[in-house]
Amino acid sequence: MADDGQGLKWGIEQRLEFIEFKAFWEDGVNRADIINRFKVSEPQASKDFTHYREIAPENLRYDASMKRYFASETFTPRYLKPDASDYLMQMAAKDLAPYAASQSWVAQPLAFATIPLPKRMIDPAMLRQLLGVIRAGQSVEIRYQSLNPDKPKPQWRRITPHAFCFDGMRWHARAFCHDNLDFRDFMLPRIIGLRAEAEPGLSAVKDHAWHETYKIKLKPHPGFSDEQKRAVASDYGMKDGEFEVPMRLAMLFYFMKHQRLDYKEHQRSPQQQHIVMADPASVREAEARAKLPPVL
Repeated sequence: MADDGQGLKWGIEQRLEFIEFKAFWEDGVNRADIINRFKVSEPQASKDFTHYREIAPENLRYDASMKRYFASETFTPRYLKPDASDYLMQMAAKDLAPYAASQSWVAQPLAFATIPLPKRMIDPAMLRQLLGVIRAGQSVEIRYQSLNPDKPKPQWRRITPHAFCFDGMRWHARAFCHDNLDFRDFMLPRIIGLRAEAEPGLSAVKDHAWHETYKIKLKPHPGFSDEQKRAVASDYGMKDGEFEVPMRLAMLFYFMKHQRLDYKEHQRSPQQQHIVMADPASVREAEARAKLPPVL
């Protein structure tokens, strides 16, 4: 198991981080919090607090009337790296995804709301079989319903899947297409059948767009005033008026679609389009690379 340089096992270190999380973000922490979260005994929870106070004696203050530990005025995290976005996402998980909510350390979130997303139905039996195909390194025929006007009915096609990707709205299988001899994405809800597992096609190592990391540079819309540009730069933590977003090259298409980056974004109102591409030429080159056929 990993340790923090002081010989701490990972499970203990996680509980110490939890103590800091509750003390930093929420209304303090006590033994019951640790017991309920990690299913440890009361003596173990007491030992965790003793251990933590030996490591960081100035970080916690104990309120006897409330029987809880709170962050002191000089609190300096030793295990937690406070991240506002992470805390908010843990809060949102309680609304968006029950499976993620079970992993959240947020106990009593304040009032909040999230935009409901329409759920696309994925056949669990299909997904289970597809997972097995990937683990076995095989190819498989899928019955796929394309929205291409030239393919109005579902068709069987052979693919060698190797990964999954999520574009923020939809899950896809990343795979080598034996018909088109390239790597592409297949929406999971549109796979309505699998059959005939066989030898694989091109190896995933040939999927250059999947393995290449591309950093797209963005900047505030040029139509903003200088003060507004500084506000947008602050929103995104920009340095020198720009920032980079790293991603797999294969995900660039989805990112641009979500951010409405179409090489014409600067023509839209800055109030509608806060950020634009800082280096469109580089993006065009990256898009062209993503479409290059693999070396067979």
